[in-house]
Amino acid sequence: MYKISKEWDEILNEEFSSNSYLSLREFLKTEYNNHTVYPSMFDIFNSMKYTAFRDIKVVLLGQDPYHNEGQAMGLSFSVPDGVDVPPSLVNMYKELYAEMGIPVKKSGNLIGWAKQGVLLLNTVLTVRAHQANSHKGKGWEQFTDGIIKKISSGREHVVFLLWGGNARSKKPLIDGDKHLILECAHPSPLSAYNGFFGCGHFVKTNEYLIKHGILPIDWSAL
Repeated sequence: MYKISKEWDEILNEEFSSNSYLSLREFLKTEYNNHTVYPSMFDIFNSMKYTAFRDIKVVLLGQDPYHNEGQAMGLSFSVPDGVDVPPSLVNMYKELYAEMGIPVKKSGNLIGWAKQGVLLLNTVLTVRAHQANSHKGKGWEQFTDGIIKKISSGREHVVFLLWGGNARSKKPLIDGDKHLILECAHPSPLSAYNGFFGCGHFVKTNEYLIKHGILPIDWSAL
């Protein structure tokens, strides 16, 4: 039985076999048995289930999942249909409108991006309910660092969107000669005016993809 898919499981075999991941698994068993943890254990790897390794065009790094009920769905920045759009995603939509004239969406479900090759990857993939960063430092960082390294070495011409300090700290893992790295402030209301608004990253992403003969992202498709 695959953890994610045949392709991803083979690529991440080293990570899944590591002592760090085996220790993380034991921690998660205890957490899911004794606490409310998001997302559902069946949704932890959704970012990779929706975006095959061979199809990755963009990596959009988040930090850890939303920690309130009904929000987390295993995709960074994304929430299910019918859930209020979180403030950071509202600001992403505002920037999309400013750059490309795409109307601000009422849905925060980003599966449409994931299916086009946008890997919506958090650096920590689980969280205890109502406790942001509660699973930080438990082993997820080593696992997701491994994913970033595999993409950097195994693919070409991927755009890495590094918004905020946590995401930008991953820059050393990425080969800037093979890929495009775009950095700025996080879209959170606390920092969006410090460089996220006006960054032009959605347009720059598509310009880079087109330049390398890759179909651009339809950011309006959710």
